Amino acid sequence: MSVEIYLVRHGIAADRGKYASDEERPLTQEGDRKTRKVAKQLLKLGLQFDIILTSPLVRARQTAKILLAANLSKKIEISSALAPQGDIKTWLKWLDSWRQRGGSKLALVGHQPDLGNWAETLIWGEAREVLVLKKAGIIGVSLPEIGQPIGNSQMFWLTPPKFLLK
Repeated sequence: MSVEIYLVRHGIAADRGKYASDEERPLTQEGDRKTRKVAKQLLKLGLQFDIILTSPLVRARQTAKILLAANLSKKIEISSALAPQGDIKTWLKWLDSWRQRGGSKLALVGHQPDLGNWAETLIWGEAREVLVLKKAGIIGVSLPEIGQPIGNSQMFWLTPPKFLLK
């Protein structure tokens, strides 16, 4: 069965200096507004996710909730693997289990450079640190059949938010 992964970077977040820790930084009003517009456009394009998997950080959870509120999915799950510098191997184990249960479209909400590196790992088998994902941007990757080695995926979408906000 074909599986599509949509890697979504969180929206514009508050400055680092205003919060005790990076984990607490929320979306700004502009980040919230732009992310809602992006979500609305994704719905117009007919996207639906079986599940939205999100980083535990506030700004990522807020982004995931915006996607949920736009009716892009009915379920959110928090994954520590999607936190900054999270472990793709942990996520790949989760992915195998999810695929076995019949999942076909998944949104991952997280952070850069991790999401770009994860996309590169899925596509090329290694992170090359060349894919840049803008805030509220999206990378779409189609995974090979179960049992195929990592690095055989195909990127079908790389969109900064400005192309979805017009």
